[in-house]
Amino acid sequence: MGRAALADDASPWNPPPRFAPPDAASDEGGLWAMMAHEEQRLRRSQLLIRDAQLRAYLQGVTCKLGGEHCPDIRIYLVRTAWFNASMAPNGMMQVWSGLLLRVDNEAQLAAILGHEIGHYLQRHGLERLKDARSRATFATLLMPLGLAGSAGAFLAAASGFAYTRDQEREADRIGLTLMRNAGYDPREASVIWSNLLDEAAVHTGANLTSNSPMFATHPASAERRETLAQLAGSGGGDLFASEYLLHTTLLQRDLLDDELKRAEFDESIVLLNRLTKRSPERADLLYFRGEAHRLRNQKDDADLAQADFNSALALPQCPPEADRSLGFLHQARGEKAAARASFERYLQAAPEASDAAMIHTYLQELQS
Repeated sequence: MGRAALADDASPWNPPPRFAPPDAASDEGGLWAMMAHEEQRLRRSQLLIRDAQLRAYLQGVTCKLGGEHCPDIRIYLVRTAWFNASMAPNGMMQVWSGLLLRVDNEAQLAAILGHEIGHYLQRHGLERLKDARSRATFATLLMPLGLAGSAGAFLAAASGFAYTRDQEREADRIGLTLMRNAGYDPREASVIWSNLLDEAAVHTGANLTSNSPMFATHPASAERRETLAQLAGSGGGDLFASEYLLHTTLLQRDLLDDELKRAEFDESIVLLNRLTKRSPERADLLYFRGEAHRLRNQKDDADLAQADFNSALALPQCPPEADRSLGFLHQARGEKAAARASFERYLQAAPEASDAAMIHTYLQELQS
């Protein structure tokens, strides 16, 4: 199971042939057995998103990048609101749903998947696991590769699993090569890191690894973003934006709900500002941005939320919850008539809503 040599930037790189399974009696075979156990746990997890069409799409993108290694790479989409992807050396790749919310097109998705495949092709994960086993920390380091739990639990383990700078550089360069070979625009790789750094910038003076699972195992910096842009050169290739949106738009409502539940409203507002700028005609994005402002509840947030709710309600396919949240704002301001009108519109649009009884109670109170 050797690794492919990666020459200097000007030299071509060719992927290694498919890896043969290790002998079950060998030390490496023992590592494989432990990872297979973790993969079984992941397959049974309630967090696993079991949308067959979406998984087939993600697997298809992976195969475009991985070539002959495609049969050995198995992708799992896990409902966890943070941005992260990880690749086990046995071919088990985990993608967290928060990543799909932050990716704008298939080329950006390919940049992340290609980077993870780069780690796989160069056997970086195997090197880390062998080193961990020698230090009796193997079980801890399996956590980022296996079942996703809380982000806090992930961060506690991920700091020990972080790849070396040389390994990250190799994975970056391989990922860009795979993108080019598959017809994607490699410039999108630096765009992802730029967007993530914009979100992270709301934590003034904070260590990025203390806030993001992705940064814990894939350290990001402005320098890395610029290096990716330089390696991408003048680009060329496609974004495949419509294909990406076709396969992910139906899931976005759930992803946006999950995003607000993270209660990292500063980050969410940065994200939603970007999404609404890209798609100003989407009422659901305006609603969720307004809700992020309402829940954050800092200076001017109530006014910003109300403006977004009103804009959303003027557009087609507005979520009924925009009226409910507008009612909460009016209620907090003592504007009883306006609150009643908003709550009544909400119940008319969503009479079977899970919180309908509560809203009816509010309406009774507003009559007094």
